[in-house]
Amino acid sequence: MTIEQIKSTFDVEIAACKNANELQELKSKYLGKSGALTSLLKSIKDLPAEERPIFGSKVNELRKQMENRFSSKGEELFAAELERRLREERVDVSLTSCSHRGALHPITLVENQICDLMIAMGFEVLSGPEIETDYYNFQALNIPYDHPARDMQDTFYITDNILLRTQTSAMQARVMERKKPPLKIVCPGKVYRSDSDASHSPVFNQIEGLVVDKNVTLCDLKGTLEYIAAHLFGPQTKVRFRPSYFPFTEPSVEVDLTCSNCGGKGCSLCKETGWIEVLGAGMVNPFVLENCGIDSGKYSGFAFGIGVERVAMIKYGIPDIRLFYENDLRFLKQFGK
Repeated sequence: MTIEQIKSTFDVEIAACKNANELQELKSKYLGKSGALTSLLKSIKDLPAEERPIFGSKVNELRKQMENRFSSKGEELFAAELERRLREERVDVSLTSCSHRGALHPITLVENQICDLMIAMGFEVLSGPEIETDYYNFQALNIPYDHPARDMQDTFYITDNILLRTQTSAMQARVMERKKPPLKIVCPGKVYRSDSDASHSPVFNQIEGLVVDKNVTLCDLKGTLEYIAAHLFGPQTKVRFRPSYFPFTEPSVEVDLTCSNCGGKGCSLCKETGWIEVLGAGMVNPFVLENCGIDSGKYSGFAFGIGVERVAMIKYGIPDIRLFYENDLRFLKQFGK
């Protein structure tokens, strides 16, 4: 093909290009290594010497014209494609938003409610490590290595001496070592035990309360627990105290509340008893006081541990503790209203 024929054909074909792919194919057809214009340049060697400069100049001029046409056509196609996409892919900003505002998790809600209640009663809120030593988790609380009470808690051990704390009671010894009476603290946090069913989880939240002062009695403990129960659940909730045993308290009590799932009639959640165990409590064992450098003849105290999930289950009528950890938005949205 001659220069004029190539130019004429090129003008028709570039005008017919409808998209960037067609334009790229056309560019390869004319300016590629095997393109029409490249073939013309290769044919210069077959021309007489005096004709070569003129012919080469014409081919180069055509190349520049083609490159300019490719550039302008590319911009034209890009603008057309952008206009098409803006027209076809536009978003109607007037649509009602389907997003939902975030809200606190029900466990966090209940934990905050309990802590706010304790602060109003004069308690100081403290936190402690979740990875604990065997000494603070057991030994300082009157639970030595061979104590049978260790069988009451299936523990996650990291080493022989390091473990995931099984109770926030571990903070008792830590606080009493650093601070001397009067003490009035509450310690919220996660605890870990190898246990899992509708009313137990291997990781759950507990709030430990501790009071140490002169002339603290079991009556002070009873009055405090009744006050907490009344403000958390209202006067319609029945509260039951019964004797129990914990190595770090003497005497010890369990506090039960009527089951929210069956109203006290008996169901699988409460194991047909009509009651759900919410917290354990008792007077601080004199051994624990002495072990922390506090004179048990001069001071006494009480401690209690509240299971936050148990409280939330009763408060909101939730039959299965596992619902708290499944992250089902249908469940969680109910608490954001």
